[in-house]
Amino acid sequence: QVTGYLDDCTCDVETIDAFNNYKLFPRLNELLESDYFRYYKVNLQKPCPFWDDNSHCGMRDCAVQPCPSDEVPDGIRSASYKYSEEANNLAEECEEAKRLGAVDDSLSKETRQAVLQWAQHDDSSDSFCEADDIHSPEAEYVDLLLNPERYTGYKGPDAWKIWNSIYEENCFKPQNVKRPLASGRGESFIYLTKWVSRVCVEKRAFYRLISGLHASINIHLSARYLLQDTWSEKKWGPNITEFQQRFDEVLTRGEGPRRLKNLYFLYLIELRALSKVLPFFERPGFQLYTGNKSQDAEMKHLLLEILHLAKSFPLHFDENSFFAGNKKEAAKLKEEFRLHFKNISKIMDCVGCFKCRLWGKLQTQGLGTALKILFSENLIEKIPESGPSYGFQLTRQEIVALFNAFGR
Repeated sequence: QVTGYLDDCTCDVETIDAFNNYKLFPRLNELLESDYFRYYKVNLQKPCPFWDDNSHCGMRDCAVQPCPSDEVPDGIRSASYKYSEEANNLAEECEEAKRLGAVDDSLSKETRQAVLQWAQHDDSSDSFCEADDIHSPEAEYVDLLLNPERYTGYKGPDAWKIWNSIYEENCFKPQNVKRPLASGRGESFIYLTKWVSRVCVEKRAFYRLISGLHASINIHLSARYLLQDTWSEKKWGPNITEFQQRFDEVLTRGEGPRRLKNLYFLYLIELRALSKVLPFFERPGFQLYTGNKSQDAEMKHLLLEILHLAKSFPLHFDENSFFAGNKKEAAKLKEEFRLHFKNISKIMDCVGCFKCRLWGKLQTQGLGTALKILFSENLIEKIPESGPSYGFQLTRQEIVALFNAFGR
């Protein structure tokens, strides 16, 4: 049980729990089940820009279809003794991932038409994330309710390589600190934690946001784990052992509770962004457009209720402590912050399982949108009540990602 105050904040865990569980989450959940928020357009076919990902084709493509033989590494295709056992294991994992991770993108004819109309409301400007080209023929709408975030069988060195890259390359880490690729789930980031305690608030916040995102994803994998898989039924539910391996204080050498506190920190940052973006959504001209007039009006009312609730939270994170020093240094740091985060959004195209990639892309875009809001406060304050909101704009993609990421 995590309790008490969070570092760099005036807020404590108990205040957040009470506010979220009793006031905010029930309303947010209702919003996320609506048509506007359940369909997310994503290109799951983009190649990994950082390394050749043929090595884990067994996981990358098998979530939806078997690997074409020309994409399977030569070593596995060859019948040589050296690779045969590895090849068999890969084939089994491939089948498992295909069964557990297939993305269901079935849409009704009516929804397809609504989706085409939404495209006209989308705009492609984005600052903290590498946005998918949603007009690409490979981009498709996915129903998030049909594709819940849960354990898919994606694990091992490939999954670790993703997180390793995120922590190694994107956390303003000093070059002389190296960490070997972690192979087990219980490894702690002790050296990183010691380093984090010594750096400025911005760099510390960046690390804590990434750690909080990592914690969130691991909690969902533990909470919706495949507990039973027989021909008659699949049973998903909480896997306590899996959760303990990632978060138990003793098993993680003191690291688990910190990871959970970083999740609360991530929650506070995204909550703060929601409280700041109210003027954008309050304008009479803004619509959550799906084509169903009464439902659209109802959902906008619910959305505004959630944003007002976010604004009423008594102990918000004070983002004014960010980039508050020397102006030149602050501008440089802010740009670094933005580029590091953009890099992380690109790494999501290297995730080997389609369902994990879907939720990874959605949550990084959601957090990127929250950061964009926090860094655009002056522009948001100047938004006119009617007419276009020059200077600050959110696309439908960003809106869907922002609220779904916060929902996670």
